[in-house]
Amino acid sequence: MSAEQTQALIHAYYDAFNREDIPAVLDLLTEDVVHDINQGGQETGRPQFEAFLRRMEGFYREASKDLVIMTTPDGTRAAAEFIVHGTYLKTEQGLPPATGQTYALPVGAFFQIRGSKIARVTNYYNLPLWTKQINAAS
Repeated sequence: MSAEQTQALIHAYYDAFNREDIPAVLDLLTEDVVHDINQGGQETGRPQFEAFLRRMEGFYREASKDLVIMTTPDGTRAAAEFIVHGTYLKTEQGLPPATGQTYALPVGAFFQIRGSKIARVTNYYNLPLWTKQINAAS
């Protein structure tokens, strides 16, 4: 893929994420997609990625805004920076109680592209900053 095609693929990924269109997100991934979870483990496979998304939709409602995408010249890797705007809907184990608090958090994401699909998604954000926002809004 070209750098421009990779940029379009990453835009499509976040457009589907913002619409909460899980099937559309999954269609953009390889069957063996690797997902590196922020401050968590690593999962492999589209079914595992779907389970993660469905689990998260019960706890959070999020939208990615102010998206900036950078790609390698050959389009095989990309990075994205954005602000995730969210609402904490339900208490997740090990985290502060949810009371509908809102947050806006900078996120960095990294992608590997194989063929015309996303083969790796790695997300990084500052969990202490998120916790501070959640606690301040309580």
